Amino acid sequence: MLHAAASAPITSTQHMIREAFFNKLRDVPGVRLENFIDATTPSLDFTFVKEFVLREGVYRADPETNEGCQKPCRPDMGQRIGCEYTKLCTCLEYAAVDESKLKGDEQRIYTDQRNNNAFIETAGLPKRFPYQKSDPSTLVFFYREQRHPIYECNLNCNCGPLCKSRVVQKGRRVPLTIFKTPNRGWGVKCDELLVRGEFIDVYLGEVITNSEADRRESAAGKDKASYLYSLDKFVGDDDNGDLTEDTCFVVDGQHMGGPTRFINHSCEPNCRQYTVSYNKHDLRVYDLAFFAYEDIPKGTELTFDYMNKDEEEEEEVVRKRQEAANDPKNADKRPCNCGATKCRGYLWV
Repeated sequence: MLHAAASAPITSTQHMIREAFFNKLRDVPGVRLENFIDATTPSLDFTFVKEFVLREGVYRADPETNEGCQKPCRPDMGQRIGCEYTKLCTCLEYAAVDESKLKGDEQRIYTDQRNNNAFIETAGLPKRFPYQKSDPSTLVFFYREQRHPIYECNLNCNCGPLCKSRVVQKGRRVPLTIFKTPNRGWGVKCDELLVRGEFIDVYLGEVITNSEADRRESAAGKDKASYLYSLDKFVGDDDNGDLTEDTCFVVDGQHMGGPTRFINHSCEPNCRQYTVSYNKHDLRVYDLAFFAYEDIPKGTELTFDYMNKDEEEEEEVVRKRQEAANDPKNADKRPCNCGATKCRGYLWV
């Protein structure tokens, strides 16, 4: 295909490349390509995948470690939307504690441990469910703002497939378009209104070791776009201290991934990325899920913050932007073209 395209007239070449990319999209329901800017097409050196591709040195926790909610959870609870008793849901042991439901000694012990930065034993305490049952399901305010890890029910749970704690695992439900932007390469938009807290899709790719990620970055050079995303949410949370920033795994979406690989950066994004786990004991491999951080009108470009920072006051951003512009270390960094009022001036600062 590529040899034939190289020897064909330019219009024929562009057509063949475009058709080849369309062929790739046939295996990705609900995703289309749009380009009203020029005749280019995303690189053919990219494969759409439906799940992580684990490379050498990468492993998941043993499936036998995965604990699900047991009795009294059952599919017909809560108007047939599953789990109701979070104190008894072992799969939610590390979910955010619902402090409003703590009583008596629970409240006293929990508050004392938290105030003294002591280890908090959360088993048996009431937890916060991540989603509110609506159409579509949306992140509750606490998780949307605090970005505490989200724990969904798993295959070992008794709550059934309609449980309100199963959203990301069911996959993308919204139609997306990969489109050419005027000044930032390819981007992604949704073909329908997204409501605040609505799940969009996950970030997929090859899962590699940190050392392999360093090797790939060195080989690519500083001017090459990076599609690396460290799975470092739980660094320092393991009992033996083996999980560090140097030993955590990394997702590389450059050559394999999903449509979210084409989402652009913004210093004032309309989407956020959240950690979603289906096995509380697996601290190394989990989903990176994008949710709408605000209501997003149909056809609006989707963006997220590559640096995963929380919002800052405009005056503070302006000060930091000026400092970054005067810092010689930023001379070779890529300028940010997000156009946001709170733009930091450069990517990766």
